[in-house]
Amino acid sequence: MPDDQTHEQVHECAEAGPPGRAGTPASAPAGCPVGCASAAYLELLANGAPADVYERPVLRARAEGAPPGVLTAAEHARLLALRVRAELEDRRRREAELSALFATAHDLAGLRDIDEVLRAIVRRARSLLGTDAAYLTLNDAAVGDTSMRVTDGSVSARFQALRLGMGEGLGGLVAQTARPYATDDYLRDPRFRHTAAIDSGVRDEGLVAILGVPLRLGSRVIGVLFAADRRSRVFDQQQIALLSSFAAHAAVAIDTADLLAETRSALADLEAANAIVRERSAAVERAAEIHDRLTELVLRGGGVPDVLETVAEVLGGKAEFLAPATGTGPSAAVEHSRAEGRAVRHGDDWVAAVSAGDELLGAIRLRERPGLDSADRRTLERAAMVTALLRLARRSASEAEQRVRGELLDDLLDAPGRAPRLLRERAARLRADLDAPHVVLAARIADESADAPADRQRLWAAAAHLAATEQGLAVARDGGAVLLLPHGPEDGVEDGVGVKASGIARRLGEAVHSPVTVGASTPVPAPAARPEGVAAAYAEARRCLEVLHALGRGGEGAAADEFGFVGLLLTGTGGGARAAGRFVSRTIGPVVAYDARRGTDLVSTLDAYFRCGMSPARTKDALHVHVNTVAQRLDRVGRLLGADWQSPARALEIQLALRLHRISPALGGE
Repeated sequence: MPDDQTHEQVHECAEAGPPGRAGTPASAPAGCPVGCASAAYLELLANGAPADVYERPVLRARAEGAPPGVLTAAEHARLLALRVRAELEDRRRREAELSALFATAHDLAGLRDIDEVLRAIVRRARSLLGTDAAYLTLNDAAVGDTSMRVTDGSVSARFQALRLGMGEGLGGLVAQTARPYATDDYLRDPRFRHTAAIDSGVRDEGLVAILGVPLRLGSRVIGVLFAADRRSRVFDQQQIALLSSFAAHAAVAIDTADLLAETRSALADLEAANAIVRERSAAVERAAEIHDRLTELVLRGGGVPDVLETVAEVLGGKAEFLAPATGTGPSAAVEHSRAEGRAVRHGDDWVAAVSAGDELLGAIRLRERPGLDSADRRTLERAAMVTALLRLARRSASEAEQRVRGELLDDLLDAPGRAPRLLRERAARLRADLDAPHVVLAARIADESADAPADRQRLWAAAAHLAATEQGLAVARDGGAVLLLPHGPEDGVEDGVGVKASGIARRLGEAVHSPVTVGASTPVPAPAARPEGVAAAYAEARRCLEVLHALGRGGEGAAADEFGFVGLLLTGTGGGARAAGRFVSRTIGPVVAYDARRGTDLVSTLDAYFRCGMSPARTKDALHVHVNTVAQRLDRVGRLLGADWQSPARALEIQLALRLHRISPALGGE
């Protein structure tokens, strides 16, 4: 809480009036607290002041001898204001980009002259990227080259008349490979096939840095859109993506103009073409309708089912989403669509792959609609693109949430001294209640020989998904996964942990297609109130997991209370494990030491003997040795442990020692 002096300073600041244009209150008192600095920077932000002006309030406060606390607060306010200013600048830039894209879409909706639309695209591309020139070339299929169609900012007649052969120069390479290319110094760049005509045109125009992106219709390249500067410049990925968006509009404009020209020709030549005209008009209307509806769908946060409903309603038929690697569906058609970048026919259905780069995210199948023209196919392809964007956005949000859940659990495990209030606030943002009882579970792939990084990644992803669905936390750790899940009355706070662990093991195993072992702790009453209990519970869960593996129960789930007397050691401290070690040494120590010195196998023989009901005949079958061998080994055991080793009391102690010896690594023993 501020002291009386600070309260008086705040009161003086309030009476001083609003801040002046220089960045401080008109009559602010010396030592003004953080409120003055904040008001000054709000004034600078409101006036759109340049970045260098934001230093003045701090300098003025320092010159007036403000206390260190006030200077620190003013400096903090300055940094925050600069961050806000940068964010505002970034949003203004994005708003300008979106406005230009929507303005271009508006031009396409009222298309009259294709050259006017292309000139508008080139002008906007030049303005938005801030380049000296922008231009567009179209492919000539008859000649086999690409020629200049529209320029903006060009001054050279030779440059404006250039023709580029396929693969020649930067533009010819873009047209040939259907990939964007950029260079910060074209004439010095050895990646491109330089020709005298192209280099002369570039020199006449004085261009240095050039960016070119393909104009694509499906998998076909119809031309190239360029942005260029007369100085060296590096084009970043965002600028390449923006120019690619303009190129997509240009390709649609050209294709739409071709469709309209064909329609007019058909109307003039043949009355029978009326049906074709109506069909094509309907296809264009459907494309425009689905474009608008898909745009609205994305803006309001719709999902894949909404896309499928829109496709089915606009195109007719039934639309369904095919998940990748399900083992069912038209996999060959999906791969063909993915390779071609187009919707493909599959019997009476149409299939459009949903992909992002080299990753296949699934496919959209349109059923009961065998007759799709090119516009309808492009509509289906646009729907597949929107579906890919939605799935990537959903995945990014999920991965971000999983990271936050993992960081919170990491803090509970590694920094138990965290403030409970902060833990509760972070958990509340994840819809987790850390004041309720929770159980810690340690999970690991059961088959250690088959455990690979890919398997561990699948295990972590499955654990993170399970934690999110049950409002818990999960993190990858120690070659496996750790989960902190709610354990309420419906689970049985005292006796339901083992059942929960078994269920989690089964669900994780199904998700990763491999058996998963899960060890569970006793419930932690309130992790937020006692964060140190989470680390202790994790240690207990890990010991349970190790015991399961030591007992040959990999792929199962269990809690400490399911191991009988061993459970007492699992839930105890390290002293219990040391006591168990001393008991093993006192009871069967001579046999263990004999095996270590001679390389014999008396411990395994003794263990098999008791497991076979103290029957030498069954023991020799279990060990695959002769019965005389068993007798000789047992005779050696008798000499090491004493003649009464098979008496009921001694036999019970030896069996207990054998079991503890088997699981001693899991208990942390020697």
